[in-house]
Amino acid sequence: MSPRAPARMTVPELVDWKGKGRRIPVLTCYDATFARILDQCRIPVLLVGDSLGQVILGHESTLPVTLEAMIHHTRAVSRARPWGLVVADMPFLSFQVSPERALEAAGRLVREGRADAVKIEGGERSAAAVRMLVDAGIPVMGHLGLTPQSILAFGGYGVRGRAAGEGEAIRRDARALEQAGCFAIVLEAIPAALAREITGALRIPTIGIGAGPGCDGQVLVLYDMLGLFTEFKPRFVRRFVEGAEVVAGAVRAYAEAVAAGEFPAPEHCADPAGPVAEAPAGSAADKAAGPAREAQAGSVADKAAGPAGEAPAGPAVGGREASAPKASPGRGAEGPSGPRQRRGQGGAA
Repeated sequence: MSPRAPARMTVPELVDWKGKGRRIPVLTCYDATFARILDQCRIPVLLVGDSLGQVILGHESTLPVTLEAMIHHTRAVSRARPWGLVVADMPFLSFQVSPERALEAAGRLVREGRADAVKIEGGERSAAAVRMLVDAGIPVMGHLGLTPQSILAFGGYGVRGRAAGEGEAIRRDARALEQAGCFAIVLEAIPAALAREITGALRIPTIGIGAGPGCDGQVLVLYDMLGLFTEFKPRFVRRFVEGAEVVAGAVRAYAEAVAAGEFPAPEHCADPAGPVAEAPAGSAADKAAGPAREAQAGSVADKAAGPAGEAPAGPAVGGREASAPKASPGRGAEGPSGPRQRRGQGGAA
């Protein structure tokens, strides 16, 4: 670690925030660019959520998200080397089959994705997998209430914990996850009073989403919070900026500038005043262009000497004098000028 690099957030430190009464802001993150921005804002937990299935990949739910996709995006976030913890979601069927399968999948997220911790949905039914991961040294965040991977069983994205007995089941699940070794629990879409009660009963932090202000922290999907995902807006989401409108405005301005010939301006050119490089003498391009250059020179001399009769006319072809091939616009006889473009042959972005 660089001597100037700040110490990274750790799991024990995050748990300690609860005792100090410090609220925990959590955001989802799926790539290195946003990870760097969140790092500048000192977000203590970057959750690589399987919500990427909807906001990044265009699926209708999180169920199609694969372990490979989670590893890919977790690794992208980790490359930014953020100060905050990188927590990766365990996708559907990566932990439900058996604790052993869960350990294998979590191990890949840590080893290949460079995750600091993983998140598992479910309570008592997931406790055995949580315990095995924790025993192996992998920190685990739990997730209760509206668990999106159970959407087919729930029949929708409604509030959980209202039905008779359901609130008590969530309380039992929270205790089971804490006893299994979870360092924090996400409480999603449950009544605020229930979330506050569970938060007060646990020693570990609770992170709410649609669960009221009584939790130790809050989490939102980044694309919801920025107003970039407009397919639907959950009631509990607050858009801190209408990002889709901002981006659309910028895209329209760019398209109009290109259409009007206002972009690129000289200051946007790689080398606006530099000389045009010529191919070195004897190069392959120079040799290939030799006959064309000689024919072109002969044509010019023929035209200049024509009136004085000093140069013979070229051979007749179909009743017309042969002429030299013309160079294409922007490309001299020596071949393409300037350095090779970085994107494709034409350098288009």
